Amino acid sequence: MPEKSEPELPPLPYDYDALEPSISQQVLEWHHDTHHQGYVNGLESAEETLAENRENGDFSSSAAAIGNVTHNGCGHYLHTLFWENMDPNGGGEPSGELADRIEEDFGSYEGWKGEFKAAAGAAGGWALLVYDPVAKQLRNVVVDKHDQGALWGAHPILALDVWEHSYYYDYGPDRGSFIDAFFEVVDWDNVEEQYQNTVSKHE
Repeated sequence: MPEKSEPELPPLPYDYDALEPSISQQVLEWHHDTHHQGYVNGLESAEETLAENRENGDFSSSAAAIGNVTHNGCGHYLHTLFWENMDPNGGGEPSGELADRIEEDFGSYEGWKGEFKAAAGAAGGWALLVYDPVAKQLRNVVVDKHDQGALWGAHPILALDVWEHSYYYDYGPDRGSFIDAFFEVVDWDNVEEQYQNTVSKHE
């Protein structure tokens, strides 16, 4: 049986100022070091509460702790993907099998991008490009908070955080400009890797 892994804040795969001007150094420092760390801490605390409750046989606080596992766990996992999905040398458009799959499932890259931007504009948390292993296709998903609106079994391969802490310092209320700036730093090689790893398990 594989050993359990403890929640841990992953380091950014680039310097704090590497994504400027799309995302400022100050926002990355706050977002990664404070917000993401908060989800890691919340997940760890909730799991400790559940373990203590099982040992003591007192489950009065277990339901709330389970909810905290879901909220903080999704926050931790999605932020980790968000950091990985970006690169200072990113931008452009996908290529290879991912580009072919986007065209197959959305009609065109522009068709996918327009839909994804609409999802990002409406979301109360995240816009995700996911692979749905049941329907065997890519889908865009609008997720509120971190865990409301997710599709069971689907695997995120591209994540865009549109909580206000992601962009308000840099863009004020202009979420659309932040969404456009995100596309300047998307690491399509990473998204392709996420796609390949996911599809290989299901097709």
